[in-house]
Amino acid sequence: MEFKAMARFVRISPYKLRPIADVVRGKNANYGLGWLTTCGLRRAEAVQKVVASAVANAKQKDQNLQASDLLIHELKVDHGPMFRYFKPGAMGRSNVYRKRLSHISVILKKI
Repeated sequence: MEFKAMARFVRISPYKLRPIADVVRGKNANYGLGWLTTCGLRRAEAVQKVVASAVANAKQKDQNLQASDLLIHELKVDHGPMFRYFKPGAMGRSNVYRKRLSHISVILKKI
């Protein structure tokens, strides 16, 4: 049985989130939540919230499940929309600034 959770339009670049997602992908959900909670990076909080939401969805659907019974089967960090704006640069030119957004999706499976 699969349990899903998704967070869209997260204001952190997917390039910064993907290394964190690579660490917990394929691991036990209990281990993943523990690792993300103790990780000292602010950007790990976004991934931790989505994994915790998926665990809560699993517990809601099946009352007998625990976080230790679940496996993080799939954890994707996709590119969302991008805010592009221009600021003045050197010699009268304009520099492009890009604020990247992310979509995080988690699929948990029963072990």
